[in-house]
Amino acid sequence: MVTNEKAIIALCGRVGKLLLENGAETGRVEGTVEYIGRAAGLAVSCHATMTALFVDADFDTATHLVKVRTKDFDLRKVDAVNTLSRRFVAGRIDWATLESGVADVERQRVDYTWPQKILGAGLVSVAPMLLFQATWGDLALAFGVGIAGYLAAQLTGRHTSTPYIAVGVGGLTIGFLATTLALAGLGASADNIVISALMPLVPGVAITNSLRELIAKHTISGLVRAVDAVMVAGAIGAGVVVGNALAHGLLGGLL
Repeated sequence: MVTNEKAIIALCGRVGKLLLENGAETGRVEGTVEYIGRAAGLAVSCHATMTALFVDADFDTATHLVKVRTKDFDLRKVDAVNTLSRRFVAGRIDWATLESGVADVERQRVDYTWPQKILGAGLVSVAPMLLFQATWGDLALAFGVGIAGYLAAQLTGRHTSTPYIAVGVGGLTIGFLATTLALAGLGASADNIVISALMPLVPGVAITNSLRELIAKHTISGLVRAVDAVMVAGAIGAGVVVGNALAHGLLGGLL
């Protein structure tokens, strides 16, 4: 039992912020925060949106507000926080251990190495080719083009904070390279290469969470996530169109 009610609300806010920032759906956030509050001996109410978290308790008329800034998702942090909350609710850890664990997750900056990211992008780019019954040549080209598009998006994202620009540049790179390879006779189908190579850029978590939000009747959050996913997809598509046009315009007469 925790006697400091404000400490409970403050930690609940930190937990909710961690979950929202790293890709958890709002229903999970609200449920986790309220479970932790009840397990600590305080009836906590939580309302989560994509940009803010509201935590309230009966003992105080003031509502604890936490502003949330969305960023790159890290589902490992979501899993770590969920594990901590379940262990606390089940009584397997005490409040001090929960606080310490949440602080550790907040400080955590674990990332994959660049070789792992590059290999992952290449493998993800190859997978759809198996559905197209593509040639071995196109399979290898999709591996390389997917890596190039992923690296272009990552490097662009390091130099600009403007939304959707990075994925647009990634799409442009993929469209240009795939069309160039097809015009040069090295690739059998530019379309298949493009569709496969785009997989590392597709906002899969946002699309999945938007559907889960809508099914769970969290309409506002679901629509916000869906619009964001559509904007990302539109930026990728626009980049591919521009890259395709550039390849035809610059190289169409030469190859």
